[in-house]
Amino acid sequence: MVERSDRSSIATFFAPDGFTAGSPVTLGEDAAQHARVLRMGPGDPVSLRDGRGRAASGMLGRSAKRMLTVDVGDVWDIPPFPPVHMLVPVADRDRMLLLAEKCTELCATSWRPVMWRRSRSVGPAGDGPAFNSRIRARMISALTQSGGGWLPDIHPSAPVSRVIAAAPEGSRLLLDPAGEPILSANVSAPAVIAIGPEGGFDKKERDEMIEGGFVPAALGGSMLRFETAGIAALSIVRAMLGAGSDFAISTDNSNA
Repeated sequence: MVERSDRSSIATFFAPDGFTAGSPVTLGEDAAQHARVLRMGPGDPVSLRDGRGRAASGMLGRSAKRMLTVDVGDVWDIPPFPPVHMLVPVADRDRMLLLAEKCTELCATSWRPVMWRRSRSVGPAGDGPAFNSRIRARMISALTQSGGGWLPDIHPSAPVSRVIAAAPEGSRLLLDPAGEPILSANVSAPAVIAIGPEGGFDKKERDEMIEGGFVPAALGGSMLRFETAGIAALSIVRAMLGAGSDFAISTDNSNA
């Protein structure tokens, strides 16, 4: 196993179609625009990510207005972290986008919005295929800026009953100020973190989640905004589960 570093690269680009050591890869208009903003030129070192655990180093090749090419060097795998799934409220769009960005930086495994009863009165609410496209774009930006390896899986919004049925077996945490401190929870992977809506759960929803195996867990003595609660809880659970491997497995063109 060989430790890899992209610290010498000027930028990291998202390459969803994959890449192969020794072969050039063509990227689209967004990457070309990013390279122009950074005033990059041929031969500048870059990194690539595909969002599915694949990474590469390379050099910028040809750059045009609507495309650029990268000459791919080493390619390696970034192991996934222990799985942590996020159940987030359908809520204010900008605040959901912020949470999506931070969930990517903190290596969340999946993202599913929950249509809580109080979510139905939120406006402008972040929901639907068009908004999910914005969520994915924000996640991609966070992935390339943080140098991570994995994009969270994005699932469509669902009601409480569907969320409970779809949640994987494992630790199920319901963020609730009335619960026991989250640090006292017995957390194992896979973990699921459920975040309530603005204004909180109603009693029926809370009872349904608890009956579905979710354990109320508190972050502190005050009521936090949902995006603050999500960031804090994911950070704590990540630390409790351990960061995973610090090494990447070289699979192509490695002399190490």
